[in-house]
Amino acid sequence: MDNRAGEMDVFAQVAELRSFSAAGRKLRLSPSAVSKLVTRLEDRLGTRLLVRTTRSLQLTAEGEVYLERAQRILAEIQETERMVTAGGAATPRGPLRVSASVAIGVRCIVPLIPDFLALYPEIELDISLSDSIIDIVGERADVAIRVGPLRDSSLKARKLLERRRVIVASPAYVAKYGMPTTPEDLDHHNCLTFNFRPTAEGWPFRDPAIGSEFVKPVYGNLQANNGPTVRSLCLAGLGLARVGNFHVQPDIEAGALVPVLEDFNAGDIELIHAVYAGHDYLAARIRAFIDFLASRIT
Repeated sequence: MDNRAGEMDVFAQVAELRSFSAAGRKLRLSPSAVSKLVTRLEDRLGTRLLVRTTRSLQLTAEGEVYLERAQRILAEIQETERMVTAGGAATPRGPLRVSASVAIGVRCIVPLIPDFLALYPEIELDISLSDSIIDIVGERADVAIRVGPLRDSSLKARKLLERRRVIVASPAYVAKYGMPTTPEDLDHHNCLTFNFRPTAEGWPFRDPAIGSEFVKPVYGNLQANNGPTVRSLCLAGLGLARVGNFHVQPDIEAGALVPVLEDFNAGDIELIHAVYAGHDYLAARIRAFIDFLASRIT
């Protein structure tokens, strides 16, 4: 059986050091042996990974992809060996790349980072906040925190939270335009909506008298693509908003926003997951982060 992990290691050293000689010295192999191993790897894959000149080595596009995957696999091998030799108690360490939406990141994750790094000082945390749905593998993220239904079944996920959606308004808006008492009253109110959801279908409600659910079309002159923006517009008194309560619970508790039409709340929820690529075994640093969030995020 081919030693594919060994080939990956040789290629990764050459790609990182940009030199057969330097890679050979680090691996205690001759430059010619290193070159033969890389050539054998390219022949087996049927593609060129490196462009060689007399003065430099450059990765091809295929080489960039192979290097990124090879580094992940080699890191997992090292982590596995550490776990085995340490009786399953490997210390979480190394780079950890995390992606999250702006709202979840600012409200739920960033405040927990000091405690997390105090527990795991050998982890090097790299966190990116964006409301775009990223390609976890393509963006080299170890963990993504996603709100709402999961679309990619090839990814693994762990549920962290589930939160109700609520309709809210600022006291100033209510003072100026009145408090809706039934969903039909929304015809006379400005409703702030999201431009990435089928908002033309409206907002769901439940009739408290008979328990049946229905959707009420809503209209307004403002749309946005993320929760923090809709929250800010609502706080500014520009309309009613229907959002996950993790966006606005502190505002409700502070009296900056008030719940609207709670008797008609449909009770639907937003799910929040930690999503990651890989197998059932996780690197210690990834598992530590997900376990930490699951125990602390609220």
